[in-house]
Amino acid sequence: MLPDPLHPIVVHFPIVLSILLPLVAAGALYAVSRGARPMRAWGITIAVAAALTLSAWVATETGEQQEERVEDVVGESRLDAHASAGESLFYASIGVLAVLALGLAPANTGRVARYVGAAATLTVAAASFKVGMTGGDLVYKYDAASVYAKSDTTAAGAAGEKREGGEKGEKGEKDDDEKDE
Repeated sequence: MLPDPLHPIVVHFPIVLSILLPLVAAGALYAVSRGARPMRAWGITIAVAAALTLSAWVATETGEQQEERVEDVVGESRLDAHASAGESLFYASIGVLAVLALGLAPANTGRVARYVGAAATLTVAAASFKVGMTGGDLVYKYDAASVYAKSDTTAAGAAGEKREGGEKGEKGEKDDDEKDE
């Protein structure tokens, strides 16, 4: 019933939510400064942050399920860089969610936490950018999707055999270097 692979579908949720979160936080700060109740206005920001954290966790888990299969095409070091970026996004989203939740505290504590939390949302946006860039490179530069486009044996042959240094899919890098000369 679920698509296979699931990872390419779910990864877009944390990316979109991490871009929207700073905008939602800024809007909530504005609304609170104009008299809106923090529980109502800031609660929306917390809900978006919670959805981001959940979707980042799902993306990380589905990525781990796909790891072995894709590693044969793109190489371990590239995959590790993407996985590390994904985990960083997940942990950053947890931290930002915690700070944003403090924004519901009364008086000065809540006010300070709202401003700090709003600024911290830019951290998850930056982390999301890194995840997206490394994931995009895996798919578009190193042909990670080829393992799903063909049968296992055909995909491995089309993507290239293990290259020197234990990495696969480096042909794109060599082609880029040749173009520069």
